[in-house]
Amino acid sequence: MATKAKEKAKDKEKAKVVLVTGAARGIGRGIALRLAKDGCDLCLVDLPSMKKQLEGVVKEVKDLGRNATGFHADVTVRDQVFAAVDHAEKELGGFDVIVNNAGIAGKPGDGLLDATPKDVETIFKVNVNGVLWGIQAAAEKFLARGQKGKIISASSIAGHDAFPQLGLYSATKFAVRALTQAAARELGPKGITVNAYCPGIVDTDMWELIDAGIGRTTGAKKRETFEAYCKTIALGRPQYPEDVAAYVSFLVGPDSDYMTGQAVLIDGGMVYR
Repeated sequence: MATKAKEKAKDKEKAKVVLVTGAARGIGRGIALRLAKDGCDLCLVDLPSMKKQLEGVVKEVKDLGRNATGFHADVTVRDQVFAAVDHAEKELGGFDVIVNNAGIAGKPGDGLLDATPKDVETIFKVNVNGVLWGIQAAAEKFLARGQKGKIISASSIAGHDAFPQLGLYSATKFAVRALTQAAARELGPKGITVNAYCPGIVDTDMWELIDAGIGRTTGAKKRETFEAYCKTIALGRPQYPEDVAAYVSFLVGPDSDYMTGQAVLIDGGMVYR
C-alpha cells in the first residue's frame, strides 16, 4: 500500500502544469476537464465577474483527482497575464503549457462599415493582445526555468475564411495565426512550440451571441443562423467543447512535440485547407 501511495505521489509530481484562460465556461471549461482527465494540474483563469463559474470548474477538476487553482485576470492587461503565469508556477510547482483560450465575438451581425474605433479596440485587445501577452508571459517563464514548453492559442475557422457580419472577429483570428507562425519561428530554437486550434460552429454561449447578432441583421429567427451553418458541416452535427478539447489534449501531449507553427482546423468538415 505504501508503495502505491508513493507511486501516486510521484505521478502527481510529474504532472504537467497547464494554464487555461477563459476557463470558466464553454470551450475553456471543456479543455480544463479533458486535461484534468489526462493527468494535468491546472491553473484556471477568467475575469472576476466569472468568479462563481470559475470556482465551479476548479472544483470539477479537483473532483477528478487533479490539483487546480483559480486566478482572476483580464487578458487585455499584460501585467495580469504575467501574474497569472507566476501564480500557476507558485501554486502548482511548475509551468509547462499555456492555452490562450480567452476570446470574444465582439458585435456579431455588424458589417465592417458599422465598426467603430471602440469596437475595433475592444475585440483586438482581447483576441489579439491577450494572445500576445500570453505568448510573452509563457515564453519568459519557460526561459527563466531553463526548460522547453508549449504555447497553444485559440484561432477559428474564421481565421482561415473571413465571414460576413463577423469581419472584425475574423481579422483577429487571422492575426492569431500570424502570431502563432512568427512565435514558432522565434521560439523554436529555444525548444518552445507554438500552435493554435481552429474550431468551427461550437454549441456554446458565444454562438448564441453570434446567432442573435446575425439574426438582427438578416431577420433570421433564434437558432436559424446556427442551424444553417450546421447544415454545411460534413459530419452532420454541431461541434461541442469536448471535440475541441480532444485536439488540445493532443497539442498538450507528447505526440505533438515535433509540431509547431500550425493552426489546425477542427470543425467537422467546413473549411478545407
